[in-house]
Amino acid sequence: MTSDLVSNADARLWFLDHHGLSAPPGRSLRRADLATVIDDLGFVQVDSIRTVEQAHHHILFSRAHSYRHAWLRHHLEKTRGVFENWTHDAAIIPTRYFGYWRPKFRQTHDRLMANAWWRLRLGDDFARLQAEILARVRDRRPVMAREISDTETPATPGGACWGWRPSKTVLEFMWRTGTLAVTGRQGFQKIYDLTENVIPAPFRDQDPSHDAFVDWACASAIARLGFATPGEIARFWDLVTIAEATAWCAGPGRDRLRPVAVEMADGGRREMVARADLLTRRNAPPAPPGRLRLLSPFDPLLRDRGRAARLFGFDYRFEAFVPAARRQYGYYVLPILEGARLIGRIDMKAERDQNRLRVKGLWLEAHLSWTPTRRRRLENELARWGRFLNLSDLSGLKF
Repeated sequence: MTSDLVSNADARLWFLDHHGLSAPPGRSLRRADLATVIDDLGFVQVDSIRTVEQAHHHILFSRAHSYRHAWLRHHLEKTRGVFENWTHDAAIIPTRYFGYWRPKFRQTHDRLMANAWWRLRLGDDFARLQAEILARVRDRRPVMAREISDTETPATPGGACWGWRPSKTVLEFMWRTGTLAVTGRQGFQKIYDLTENVIPAPFRDQDPSHDAFVDWACASAIARLGFATPGEIARFWDLVTIAEATAWCAGPGRDRLRPVAVEMADGGRREMVARADLLTRRNAPPAPPGRLRLLSPFDPLLRDRGRAARLFGFDYRFEAFVPAARRQYGYYVLPILEGARLIGRIDMKAERDQNRLRVKGLWLEAHLSWTPTRRRRLENELARWGRFLNLSDLSGLKF
């Protein structure tokens, strides 16, 4: 079958549209609408780093500037329309998909039990400790890791972040494998409860067959990517293998797909599959707003770094975990999106103790310059961030 050619310009527009970045961020969004935004994206990554703002809040604010921090907690802890677990990393996921995580829980159980890092931190008394923690949660309901002591077993080496005590490791293990769920957070510390107390029964009781699981994972991924290779389909949720995604594209998913040749930023072409209605849903892909937006390093647009580099010609690396002497730009540098182009990077910090938002560094891609329009757009975006973060001192915004 002949592949349809998708130009690089259209590919970028389709990709932005599928990632919620074509709609005007200044549009009115209500708290009740937030679950739909997350469902459209598929998931929103959770991260604790607050140099500017935590990733989950940043991602949602980038798409709707009327978003407020308390909205996400409302959906997680009150309506239970979303839950927290794992895709490629910790993420907020629509609760209606919980049943499709059951195969993930079984896979994760086997993988973690075979992992030397996890086995070391789970300790020799893993079974007994797991039974004791489960009994405590059943008896006293939600619990945080700091509320359970390990008087008999010291923490393993590894530092403050990864030197988990056995009880902390067991709690994380039971969360990652579905026995426990996160019912809320205090600060950024998880509060664990029995899954049956967090996930509503209609979703909790689902357990699809393997074929149904693979079909959902691949179909829902291409619906959100628009077009992709089998590897990109598999990486979207990180639930299925590339071999399973490849077999799905050639078999069960074939009638829902169309072959496309997608032009990359360097002019080359890459054979992919697209959702069957991609080129007929609209006369043309919608153009995103021309304003500048500062994306989270964990934004879904950048989730697959290789894909973003090929489509946008923008090679982005998150350098927070790179030794300072080896960083090219900085600790927490944000990509800058202008219309349908990634045009540069900004190193900024919310200095909350000084009530100040500060720009520490700014870089445009080659052959671009700070025109008066572009400078004004950045000033406006930084002012919006100042309001969202409740920082009134913008004196550090010199560029």
